[in-house]
Amino acid sequence: MDPQAFMDIATKVTKLKMYPYFDIAHYTLMCMAVREDLPANQPTGTQPFYRRHPLSTWVSSMLVCFAGSIIANILYLVFYSPFDMVYKLAKLLPFKMVICALKEVQRASKVHTAVNHTAKIYPNAYLIIVLIGTIKGSGSYLMKNFERLVRGVWVPGSNEILTPTFATKACLVASLVFLMERLNYIQAPHPLIYFGVVIFFVYFKLSALLLGIHDPFAPFENLFCAIFMGGMWEALRRAVVPEKRPTDERNDMPVKSKEDKKKD
Repeated sequence: MDPQAFMDIATKVTKLKMYPYFDIAHYTLMCMAVREDLPANQPTGTQPFYRRHPLSTWVSSMLVCFAGSIIANILYLVFYSPFDMVYKLAKLLPFKMVICALKEVQRASKVHTAVNHTAKIYPNAYLIIVLIGTIKGSGSYLMKNFERLVRGVWVPGSNEILTPTFATKACLVASLVFLMERLNYIQAPHPLIYFGVVIFFVYFKLSALLLGIHDPFAPFENLFCAIFMGGMWEALRRAVVPEKRPTDERNDMPVKSKEDKKKD
């Protein structure tokens, strides 16, 4: 591609207005996520959760969509459209790919805006800048436990801090990139940096939909843990030093495993 043409495209992506198409993609996906998180098994003859508890469903959806402007019409279209048409169409792969791509473009815009705004208020607080950029881009994932609680579901062991999703990790990386750009550690033109972040978000989101690649950071995390957090040394120790079998305190004899008892 001609470098000037590529630069023109990058500049146009930088100046994209998020309203209405990108915002619509965000709200549609968030409401779909709430619906798919509802209990799947319903007693025979009873109405679905969202029909029995419409207020709870509405509040949950508003909490998930709080990262941007709230559009109530998207809620009703996803949950209560005639013949469930909107939800079924949005679930089709071609439509979902377009919606997800629009959502990821909006995510990049949110991270960039949050980093710039926070940097103006706290110019030397780098940790706060990166943290706010990450939260702004992945707020719906961090809010999931609370929106579940509104629907009567409390799963404290499953939250974004304990097991961060790829979206949160990607927002963290994007925040670092935009911060390094502000600090002049990255000398490339801003449109190219912004466009690169957009491509990064969109590419891996579509890869998750089409190829099932949900966390490309996992191999690097496993390698880091193996080298710097003792994983490699633990494996070597287990290979060299035989594992001691538990003993019976009464006669100081090794406790037999189930396989050993079967042999006896």
